Amino acid sequence: MKPLLLLAVILCSAGAFGQASALSNQVTPIQIVDHPLHASLTPMACERPLVGGAPDTYSYAQGERPLWEFGPVSEPVSLGDVARAYRKEKVSAKKAELVLEKQGS
Repeated sequence: MKPLLLLAVILCSAGAFGQASALSNQVTPIQIVDHPLHASLTPMACERPLVGGAPDTYSYAQGERPLWEFGPVSEPVSLGDVARAYRKEKVSAKKAELVLEKQGS
C-alpha cells in the first residue's frame, strides 16, 4: 500500500510541475499577419456552370405544370377517425383464452 501511495504522490507532483511551467506570466501582444493582396481590386472571373461540366447540361424552363404531374393528393385523416379505428382494432383483437394469476408469494 505504501509503494502505491508513494507512486501516486510522485505522479501528481510531476503533473503539477508540468502544468506550472507550461505558461509564462509575461503579456504578449497579438500580432496580426499582414497580407498585401488581401483587399486588392481584381477583374471578375469567367462564368462557370454550377451543375455539370458543359453549359448545355442544365436546362431551365418557365411555365405552369398541371397538378396531376406532381402525384396523388393525400387527404389528411382527422385525429378522431384515427382514434375510432384504433378503438375498433383493440376491441376486435384476439383475446387470451386462459388467464393465469399468481396467488400469494
